[in-house]
Amino acid sequence: MAARTGSLRQIFTERSKERLLSRKDFPEMNGNGRHVALSDRVARFCDSVSKFFRGLREMGRSDPRKVVFAMKAGLSLALVSLFIYIKEEQLNKYSIWAILTVVVVFEFSVGATLNKGFNRSLGTISAGGLALGIAELSVLAGKFEELIIVLCIFIAGFCASYVKLYPAMKPYEYGFRVFLLTFCIVLVSGRTSREFFSTAFYRLILIAVGAGVCLFVNIFIYPIWSGEDLHKLVVKNFNGVAASLEGCVNGYLQCVAYERVPSKILVYQASDDPLYRGYRAAVQSSSQEDTLVDFALWEPPHGPYKTFKYPWRSYVKVSGALRHCAFMVMAMHGCILSEIQAPPEKRLVFSNELQKVGTEGAKVLRQLGSKVEKMEKLSTCTDILLNVHEAAEKLQMKIDQQSFLLFNSESWQAARKPKENENPDNLIDLKDNENKQAIDHFPQ
Repeated sequence: MAARTGSLRQIFTERSKERLLSRKDFPEMNGNGRHVALSDRVARFCDSVSKFFRGLREMGRSDPRKVVFAMKAGLSLALVSLFIYIKEEQLNKYSIWAILTVVVVFEFSVGATLNKGFNRSLGTISAGGLALGIAELSVLAGKFEELIIVLCIFIAGFCASYVKLYPAMKPYEYGFRVFLLTFCIVLVSGRTSREFFSTAFYRLILIAVGAGVCLFVNIFIYPIWSGEDLHKLVVKNFNGVAASLEGCVNGYLQCVAYERVPSKILVYQASDDPLYRGYRAAVQSSSQEDTLVDFALWEPPHGPYKTFKYPWRSYVKVSGALRHCAFMVMAMHGCILSEIQAPPEKRLVFSNELQKVGTEGAKVLRQLGSKVEKMEKLSTCTDILLNVHEAAEKLQMKIDQQSFLLFNSESWQAARKPKENENPDNLIDLKDNENKQAIDHFPQ
């Protein structure tokens, strides 16, 4: 029995070895298979790298300003890094703060750079002054110096972290971060070297130098303005909604049918559908417009925007009205995407009137976009909506005249047949029975 058990173990061991070494079950164990798998991975990696660089090249071609921005950022860093070679000990020691300022403050547009620079300067000055005062008090406290420093850091961290959550303080959130960083660095580093004033002073000076270099390069070398981007964005949204409106009307009249609604449209993601892409850009641009407005308010007068109090916030109001139109176009596009559709012959009855309304509505949107682009006022002599109202009235008159086409005549007639087939004698008998019952129940 023991010999039989040993032979069974040997058989199972040999079979397991055969399976492990079999090419059919595990081709990766074979040297050739391993080579093929490795070559596939290398090929996929090379394809991803080439795709990445192609994307960078296309990004530079589509918007050359991004290439200019990268060059300006490199130039600013190169200029600030010269402080490393200054022989003055303190400037050389704290020169890293100028480099960090350029890395953090330098932004794509002039308004964003001014915003970041103001927040950093305000946070540094307020934190430096407060830290110097607390440092002097802690030195006078003697043996309670460490306790006062730790307690003040806790209070400053609590207050700054809590206040920056207030909605009105949202534009200054970066300033609160800089405040905390500077406050802690001045207290902690100054305590070890007893150079509170020196730490705060040179940090402030080098941050000012870094911010100044950023502003000089960003303003005087191919400046990029947030206000101009906001202006172009609003004009683009007007034209996009107008194109979507015309496309929806033309698609409805041409009986365009979707075999299957694209999944990206259902989950409201970017899609290649031109009708969807036009109004989606207007709906999705609200956050981008708010950001550009916040940056444009910081920018000095430039180009056609020659006043200090330029009404940048009016762009947000205009975009809000346009967004309401975009929602209407979205509803029209939803009708085209629905499964239940009107027959083509009934659409053709109203085709001229529908086409006129769509054309005039798109014309009004394009005219408004052109006025915004050229920064012109609308003429008070003519009504811009006159043609739209006339086209809508003609469409309503045509609907009234041809209203019988909008009903299902077969189901209507089927519903009327039972009433027509009713026997008048049966109705008379029913009335008599009702009267008789009323008399019986009448009190004696």
